[in-house]
Amino acid sequence: MNLSKSNSQPKARNTMLTIQQHGNGNSSVFTRRSCHVLFSLLLSLITGTPFQSARAEEVGERWGTEEREREYYPIVSIPLPKDTVIEAGAFAVLPDQRLAVGTRHGEIFIIDGIDAPKPNPKFHRFASGLDEIFGLTWQNGAFRVTQSCEVTRVSDANGDGIADRFETISDAWGYANYHEYAFGSKLDPEGNQFVALGLSESYHSYALNRGFIMKVDRDGKTTSFASGLRSPGGIGFDEHGALFYIESQGPWNCSCSLKAVSPRSFHGHPASFEWYQYSPELGPEPTKPNSGTRIVTEKERVPELVPYSVVFPYIRMGRSITAFTVNRTGGKFGPFENQLFLGDYTQSILMRATTEQVNGVWQGACYPFREGLSTGILNTDFTPGGHLICGGTNRGWPVRGIKPFALERLEWNGRMPFEINRITIEPDGFRITFTKPVEPVTGKAPESYAVSAFTHPYHAGYGGPEIDQHKPVVTSVTLADDGLSATITLDKIQKGFVYELDLVRLRSRDNEELLHRNAFYTVNEIPVR
Repeated sequence: MNLSKSNSQPKARNTMLTIQQHGNGNSSVFTRRSCHVLFSLLLSLITGTPFQSARAEEVGERWGTEEREREYYPIVSIPLPKDTVIEAGAFAVLPDQRLAVGTRHGEIFIIDGIDAPKPNPKFHRFASGLDEIFGLTWQNGAFRVTQSCEVTRVSDANGDGIADRFETISDAWGYANYHEYAFGSKLDPEGNQFVALGLSESYHSYALNRGFIMKVDRDGKTTSFASGLRSPGGIGFDEHGALFYIESQGPWNCSCSLKAVSPRSFHGHPASFEWYQYSPELGPEPTKPNSGTRIVTEKERVPELVPYSVVFPYIRMGRSITAFTVNRTGGKFGPFENQLFLGDYTQSILMRATTEQVNGVWQGACYPFREGLSTGILNTDFTPGGHLICGGTNRGWPVRGIKPFALERLEWNGRMPFEINRITIEPDGFRITFTKPVEPVTGKAPESYAVSAFTHPYHAGYGGPEIDQHKPVVTSVTLADDGLSATITLDKIQKGFVYELDLVRLRSRDNEELLHRNAFYTVNEIPVR
């Protein structure tokens, strides 16, 4: 995630800024967006290529499912106090069932009434003066706040409802650049917190421990836990209680991905290797990876290297994926219990993900869920009433949503969509579960299950293409008697590939089309028969 500057076309952005700074005296009328559009128009005139809005081109195509999604998961706008800017970077549910939100402006608001049928909640500003809050949790009568420079304990000592005590829990990392974000997890059962540190300027590691994940225990003792991060968007625990973080597309990462974190693990970007000398708990510095290989082969050279657990195909499934939360609402949010819900900043969308461990390695699938959010999504969480709260901003990067900031609530209206619920791997294919029974004629036909596969290069370049594309043949289908699952067998399944399933031909027993026809499964390991 990059909230402040373009990192896919640095030359174009620099040209725009030159226009802005050295114009003919009217440069103040040019916004970053108008300069970008002007540059694209000039480029089209020079090259003869058709002109498109740079903003629209960067954001990517829509799924085209928003109107149908609204029939099951309506979006409710949360009214904000007048003249109050809330660019939500973190949420926390308090013991009294109120919701707290931490913002990019460094404020903490406590919200009462977030789950009302027609919400008009009360907002109370509890704290200010912090910096880019991307982690918020409650512990022993106080907030633990992850901000760019440290983890801070924020409390109200005199009981007047306003924070008056700010105590540093940990500042065991450097902070000197606006892009050096820090993302904090919730607490694990032992009271530990994990902080994912983005690189300096999105590409380098100029400040101490940048590119590391730090472990901060309940008392503040801090140790290095993992390395190799580039530009994280969130960190937390999945449906199984395992630690994961979101990585952004960029150098050594051809797409955004969900990555499993274990002690001493290395996550692909070698910029942080220089800090190993100060972190003996990480062990020896890993072997430097070779650029231009494949991660499935390179991890044989670099034992610490962790493959991407869930790859989100670029553009089709987001551009700048951010923090995630697990649905544990007990059915209040529909059929997707114990699944991860993630936002995307650039495309203003929400997705789902599921994970499983095969041969000791984490992998899983991602699925479209909801488009049409009003701003770029920075974080999500479930409210006490079982709604999904989303918030963010459109500041600093092209965003599909038109609002500069917003809080929005998704709620399930009780209608059951016909969806792919979950995909898991089999020794020679996949098992697909559905939210409604599949009609048997289409459900038993192999041609109803279109499968394609690709992988990415593992290289130091920014992003990268989908390569080694092929279409495995579905040789057989077994549809369960209740119609709620199908097991497909492929003629070939390989490690290191992302498998796209396109199930557009399927119909439910009441003749519905799937709300979302596609899903993507990342294969790192194949189970033994």
